[in-house]
Amino acid sequence: MKKQLLIVLSLILSFGALAQKDPVLLEINGKPVTKSEFLQIYLKNNNDPKYDKVSLDEYLELFKKFKLKVAEAEALGYDTIPKLKKELDGYRKQLALPYLIDSAKNEALVKEAYDRTKNEVRASHILIRLESNASPADTLSAYNRIMSLKKRIENGEAFENVAKGKNGSDDPSAANNGGDVGFFTAFQMVYPFEDMAYNTPVNNISEPFRTRFGYHILKVTDKRPARGTIKTAHIMVAVSKDASKDDIQAAEKKINELYEKLKAGENFEALASDHSDDPSTSNKGGVLPQFGTGTTTRMVPVFEDVAFSLKNDGDFSSPVRTEYGFHIIKRLEWKDVQVFTEMKKELQGRVNKDERSKKTQDSFVSKLKNEYGYKDYSKKALKWFIKNIDSTYYVGKWNADKLKSNKPVFTLGKEKFTQQQFANYMVVNYRNVRKDDAKVVIKQQFLAWEKEAILASEEGKLAGKYPEFKALVNEYHDGILLYEIMTDKVWNKAMKDTTGLREFFNVNRSKYMWGNRVDAVVYECLNMDIANEVTKMLKNDTINSKHVLDKINKDSELNLRVRTNKFDKESTSFLKGRDMKIGLNKAFELDGKFYIIKVTELLDPKEKEFSEAKGAATSDYQNFLEKNWLEELAKKHAIKINYDVLYSLGK
Repeated sequence: MKKQLLIVLSLILSFGALAQKDPVLLEINGKPVTKSEFLQIYLKNNNDPKYDKVSLDEYLELFKKFKLKVAEAEALGYDTIPKLKKELDGYRKQLALPYLIDSAKNEALVKEAYDRTKNEVRASHILIRLESNASPADTLSAYNRIMSLKKRIENGEAFENVAKGKNGSDDPSAANNGGDVGFFTAFQMVYPFEDMAYNTPVNNISEPFRTRFGYHILKVTDKRPARGTIKTAHIMVAVSKDASKDDIQAAEKKINELYEKLKAGENFEALASDHSDDPSTSNKGGVLPQFGTGTTTRMVPVFEDVAFSLKNDGDFSSPVRTEYGFHIIKRLEWKDVQVFTEMKKELQGRVNKDERSKKTQDSFVSKLKNEYGYKDYSKKALKWFIKNIDSTYYVGKWNADKLKSNKPVFTLGKEKFTQQQFANYMVVNYRNVRKDDAKVVIKQQFLAWEKEAILASEEGKLAGKYPEFKALVNEYHDGILLYEIMTDKVWNKAMKDTTGLREFFNVNRSKYMWGNRVDAVVYECLNMDIANEVTKMLKNDTINSKHVLDKINKDSELNLRVRTNKFDKESTSFLKGRDMKIGLNKAFELDGKFYIIKVTELLDPKEKEFSEAKGAATSDYQNFLEKNWLEELAKKHAIKINYDVLYSLGK
């Protein structure tokens, strides 16, 4: 008895010690947030964490608002909405993936991926399309077809000609490229394709292999050390696919003019900003996403080749033509392939999401079977299914209503996986099941269900085994609820409540004002000689801006840019601090550009109309709604804060 009492006391003391080690920092409606939980979130949201009273108090206020909104969402049953439950379940499964793998096999695949990342392979392929659930007859037909194409190549026909010829590759791009997919590295192709390419010697033809697209054969045409990753900027003069000869010549003339300016020392970023036709990069100096070895971003081959040929950061190319137009490419930064320790975490994540992760899952399931004591009763338990499956199954009309027993199909430790559970799986998962012998179909479905059920069982244990997994799931749970309730209570409400928005605008109308503006046509000239010529032309009132633009830009598209608008004097750089008069104003220079401004009207400050201020007013109205809502929530949900624990963070 004393021994039992000592055990109970020791357990109580142990729990007490744990509680003291991780005290509760905050409670909302009695639900605790411990010091370690709060610290984890605090560090995640602060790159440069500070532990002084002011910083902690500021963050606590944000955290309280966040928790109040989540508590309200839970009180209103948002966590029971099917759509949100499904979304969270999807995230949970993604988060669980790294925990449901054979770590040893996974490590080998990560190392394999790194070794491949250090090298690039170029291959051409021929594809014979085949559905993943194709019948044996269709599978055999596709296989025979790919083998006949392979034999033609082995008998001397060029791979390219076979790929693009009649009854050749089913890849539509083969008609243009002869099956050439260019250089690639790890993760840039589906894994079976990547695997075969890296294991086939240069100039050799592979054996037929299958991916989710069908049967392939490939020829490896080159291998080389990886070129690393490169960050570039470009200036592009676009040429449409149906451009006329004159349009192409005009574009080429413009890119050559820009190239001459760069050689003369003009700023690349400024020219890209003013003249590049790429809207996604022109506003940031032409800067493109990093591309190269191991990145998901890929450029057309000619662009990549020119970029990697630049020897030094800051070098720029002569004009180069791609299918999109003409480019001048500037090298900003080049990096060699990182060492394994630096890339390991990124590669681990990519392997976990990649097709190759299925290998590690199969091995992991085998380990779980050994760990928990797997027992198989499927031989007897599946007889009913083999006997009762019929043609209705393949069109989704089959059910297991006649199944009266619920015997275990297999057990995992004390956990039973029963006939009824398998029946439920069968009813839902009939799509893409190819009609075949009943024994074959039931066996395939059983193996798929068994793997899914064992992994799901282990997934249910993860929160108890791994605190970091539990914290991540909670983070996603709260984030989903927060987004949904903010959408309903603030963001959409502000946009849908047009009456309330107008009332808010009318009460606060003095906040939404136009400053001093000029209604004007702005002529931005390349140099003062052009500015003087434009001024002379504009003194003739019968000449319009189009006429001026056509004449001045006859020899170069870079000479003149024309804009018409109502410009705010304070927020427009070339107008700030300048006195403007109605009519033609004297030319002036600013930051190397020459401006002539023809003013139609000088506009005094005035209140904006609702249509003019709607965007800003909607944003302010959302803030107003949120503030009032939070005040209501603070009265509705009880919050207790242990400030001693809060101020002990960082100690």
